Amino acid sequence: MKRQKITKTALAREMHTGRAALNRLLDESDTSLALTTLVGVAAALGKKIKIELVPA
Repeated sequence: MKRQKITKTALAREMHTGRAALNRLLDESDTSLALTTLVGVAAALGKKIKIELVPA
């Protein structure tokens, strides 16, 4: 968000969600992130998601 120079409030608005929902999304201890949510964040930041499987 710092590189994009966007506030949490502005990002929440772009995602059509509330600031509290965004705070839960950004909470590192909450691992229940859905791919659709991640895609929404990326779109709000003008980015795309790339998932790559690599050897363990």
